[in-house]
Amino acid sequence: MLPRRLRAYKRLLKRRIVCEKAPPEYIARGWALGVFIGSVIPFGLQLIVSIPLSFRLKVSKIGATLGTFITNPITILFIYPAQCWVGSRILGSPLTWEYLKVDVLKRLMEVNVFSAEGWNVLADIGARVLGGFFVGGLLLGIILTPIAYRVVFRLVKFNRSMAERLHGHMHGHHDGDRPAVEGGEK
Repeated sequence: MLPRRLRAYKRLLKRRIVCEKAPPEYIARGWALGVFIGSVIPFGLQLIVSIPLSFRLKVSKIGATLGTFITNPITILFIYPAQCWVGSRILGSPLTWEYLKVDVLKRLMEVNVFSAEGWNVLADIGARVLGGFFVGGLLLGIILTPIAYRVVFRLVKFNRSMAERLHGHMHGHHDGDRPAVEGGEK
């Protein structure tokens, strides 16, 4: 049953990407912004940042919103420890996987991060983890943002050209039906 739901979600996501009535660049910039914010800003605060920025930068609001879902309750279990691990190495104070898995992730999963207890856990975790989170997230965002832009841009262009071809065939227009240009070939 999961594969069917996953396929349905994939189709819905594709429709959300390609069916927005806007230029491909506008749509792709929105998704790129959303992916960047989803990489750098902690889960739960992303929409507070991405939606106002999408208005300010004049990019797709749909893309800026849905692009943040690169990090979601499932993917953060893998992405956040990895970005903390990489970021801590860049900062020169490496964290171990064991520390991130047992001490950090387990503690964060046990509390509501937006509660006073959650903020106390974040404070206990310390600057080393949070610094690693933001530096690793920035690196992830720098890598994924141009990829997101290119993929969405190409997907929109491809989908629109296919829709144009299908529309032409449905209305009886074929490449061979075009009138010849005067003085030469068609």
